[in-house]
Amino acid sequence: MAYNIILLYIDPGTGSMLFTILIGLVGTAMFLAKKLWLKLKFRLSGGKVTISEENAPYVIFSDSKNYWSTFKPVCDEFERRGMDVVYWTASPDDPALNEEYEHVNCEFIGEGNKAFARLNMMRADICLSTTPGLDVYQWKRSRYVKYYVHIMHSAATTLLYRMFGMDYYDALLLTGDFQRKEVRELEEVRKDPPKEIEVVGCVYLDGLKRKLDESDRVQRETDKKTILLAPSWGDAAILKVYGKKLIDALIKTGYRIIIRPHPQSIKSEKDMIEMLMKEYPENEDLEWNNDVDNFDVLRRADIMITDFSAVILDFALVFDKPVIYAEYDLDKSVYDAAWIEHPLWQEEMFPKLGTALKEEQFDDLKSVIDSMISSGSFASGRKKAREEAWMNIGHSAELTVDYLIRKSEQLHI
Repeated sequence: MAYNIILLYIDPGTGSMLFTILIGLVGTAMFLAKKLWLKLKFRLSGGKVTISEENAPYVIFSDSKNYWSTFKPVCDEFERRGMDVVYWTASPDDPALNEEYEHVNCEFIGEGNKAFARLNMMRADICLSTTPGLDVYQWKRSRYVKYYVHIMHSAATTLLYRMFGMDYYDALLLTGDFQRKEVRELEEVRKDPPKEIEVVGCVYLDGLKRKLDESDRVQRETDKKTILLAPSWGDAAILKVYGKKLIDALIKTGYRIIIRPHPQSIKSEKDMIEMLMKEYPENEDLEWNNDVDNFDVLRRADIMITDFSAVILDFALVFDKPVIYAEYDLDKSVYDAAWIEHPLWQEEMFPKLGTALKEEQFDDLKSVIDSMISSGSFASGRKKAREEAWMNIGHSAELTVDYLIRKSEQLHI
């Protein structure tokens, strides 16, 4: 007997569409089942159970525990005001889940597709999130959410989000006026309707500054200087480009080295990171760091070496220390930056914050580092960047909650 075997191929675009339809069907079925159950309870109780169709006033969604440093001050501000808010996280070990709030309800909603199923049927007046890609990938706008608000988790350019990362949010909470200019320029180029914009400042940087102001000075165990290597991830990132050459050059300086891979690098470039960690095991002068909170390593370091990572702004603006950044050739075709012809804000600002690292300097890297640490020539550049990128210093969480309350009131008029 002959059998005809038909091989089915589903392209990624169709697969994504089918997945979205499936998520929608599952979410609808769950909602209808819940509604029927509530009606049944109502009848069985003789009409004593009230069926509530009200949305949660505010839902905060975090796709990673790494953003708790942005959301904690906001949650603390809601708690201080005695206002109820729901915090959803896709990280089972999110520090939020260990908090003892009275008015903030923290919940782990699952990872991956399970989280998307919950998000796509969310019921809320306002959803606040740092997560880009709303209505672009699996995370779809819920018809039961009135307003989506994106909050920036760093003071870096908005144009290095993957394309259309913020397009389907209703409003953006930004850290500085330069970001407002970027967003408006992109909207004009793409003929997009203008989103509501509020410059509130940077909650994350405010938190770092508060910790620094409240902390004691670092007590050094030795006189050795500490160098923090803090790369981004991807083909243009410093570890991918230079790898062992750079680490060897850093070890030759005789200084203490802290290597802090980007969280996404640990996931997407696992083989490379594991290879380097095996090649360069920890010792008294070399440390691999992946703490959720980067405050300790930023405070301990005398100088940072990085690439295009936004952590350069954390180090320069909050800790007011010198940086060395690797020159990079970033493929912008997948980012919103592809729509803009002029250089990015941080491409123009980085030379004002520190010096560019060149491979021919590796043999004499100690001299370059010593010169940067002793020089005060970049202090004015750090001041300028702070003024442009980090506004309302110390008040961002307060202004964020003020905005959300004001928007909620407008939605109910």
